[in-house]
Amino acid sequence: MNPPPRTQEQRKQDTLHRLEHDVDAWVATADGQSGLPYLVPLSFLWDGSALLISTPAASTTSRNLQATGKVRIGIGPTRDVLLIEGTVQVLTAAEITDEVGDAFAAKTGFDPRRLSSPYLYFRIHPQRLQAWREVNELKGRELLTDGHWLTT
Repeated sequence: MNPPPRTQEQRKQDTLHRLEHDVDAWVATADGQSGLPYLVPLSFLWDGSALLISTPAASTTSRNLQATGKVRIGIGPTRDVLLIEGTVQVLTAAEITDEVGDAFAAKTGFDPRRLSSPYLYFRIHPQRLQAWREVNELKGRELLTDGHWLTT
């Protein structure tokens, strides 16, 4: 038997905990012309309002993010998932402050600023966020819409 569904407030607390403590996410992008989907695992840093990821500038993910400015992210196991739809801001390593770059490196275990091939950073601003565990949490899974939390 499944535990009872969490309240919206508890789901938001659990979501924020996961964003602060999880390291990896599935990042889904699409080709701007063909619409061909592309999915990769990437590490992220949550700054309290946006996620920061980094990938080689020449990668498919990078090209797709630059072309469309949109992304979908899955965090957590299938029975305790966060789904995030977001808009993307492209940043070069030079546009990342030392403080942010150091925090990213500490959390993710790698520092794109130190690699020989060029990497870009992508700040992802969540526009929609859903969280649920079991079927009894499908109702009320929407926690954030149009970039705004539905509960305080």
